[in-house]
Amino acid sequence: MSQLKERYKLTRSQKMMVFILSMSLYGLSNMITELVPEFYLGPLEFSIEYFAFIPITLAILFHPLYAAIGASLGEVIFGEIMLGQFGGFGELEKFIAFSLAIYIAGSLVRNPKNKMQVGIAAMTAVVVHQFISMMVDIGKVWIGVEELEAVPGLAESVVVIEGFYFLNDIFFSGILFALLPTLYLVPRLYGKIEPLLGMKPRDNNMQYDTGDIVTPKLLLSAVVLASAAFFFEFLSETDFNFEWELAFAEENQNLLIWGSMGVAALIAIITITWILNRKNKQQMEPEERIAR
Repeated sequence: MSQLKERYKLTRSQKMMVFILSMSLYGLSNMITELVPEFYLGPLEFSIEYFAFIPITLAILFHPLYAAIGASLGEVIFGEIMLGQFGGFGELEKFIAFSLAIYIAGSLVRNPKNKMQVGIAAMTAVVVHQFISMMVDIGKVWIGVEELEAVPGLAESVVVIEGFYFLNDIFFSGILFALLPTLYLVPRLYGKIEPLLGMKPRDNNMQYDTGDIVTPKLLLSAVVLASAAFFFEFLSETDFNFEWELAFAEENQNLLIWGSMGVAALIAIITITWILNRKNKQQMEPEERIAR
C-alpha cells in the first residue's frame, strides 16, 4: 500500500499544473466537438461524444483525481458557462459521472507501458461514464420525471433505445476517441512528459495488488457518487432546478464557441509555456552553481 501512495505523491504546484492542463485541454477539445457535424447511416447516429483520451492520458501519467476533476470542470466552464448557458443540477450529474469514470481509469493502470492495462483503463472510463448516463436516463423515465415512450404504451422501450445509444457510444466514440489515441499516447509520453513538470516518471517495475487498487472504499465511493449523479439529474427535472441562458446565446453560438476555444487555448499555452520556462530555469540553476 505504501508503494501505491508513492505513485501519487505530487507537490501542490504539480497537482495544480495537472488540474489546469486537464481543464484547459479538455475544455478546448469539447469546443472542437461542437463544431464537428453529426452524420447518420440509416438509424445509426455517428457523432464525437468527447475526446476522452485527453483526461485519461493525464490521469494515467500523472494523478487520477486532479486530472478527472480538471476535465469535468473544464467541460462546465468552457462547454457551458462560456457558451452562455448552464443546466443547473443536470451539470452536476455530468460532473460526477465523468470525474468518477476518469478517476477509476487512471487508478487501474500500474504500468503505463503495458498496452493491455492502458487499453482496459481507457475502455473502462467510457463504459463507466456511459453506463451511469444510461441508467440515469432509464431511471428518469421509469420513475416518471421524464416522458419517453418510443413504442406507445410500452415504457420499457426506453431500455432498448438507451441500450442502443450506449453500445453506439462505446464502439464509436469509445474506440476511436478513447482507446486508440490513449494506446498510442501513453506509452510514448511516459518518461518524457513527466520531467517537464519536475516529476520523476512512475516506477513501472513496482507491483500493485488488485486489492490495493479496487478497494471496498473505491467501490463504495463509486456507488455513492453514481447515486448522487442520479439524484442531481432527478432534481434537474423538477421545479427546484436552477438554470440560465443568455438572451443572445443561441443567435451567437458559433461566436461563443470560438471565443471559448480561444480562452481554453490561451490558458493551455500559458500553462505549457510556464512549465517549460520553469523546467529550463531548474536546469540552469545547477550549471550556474558549478560555474561559480
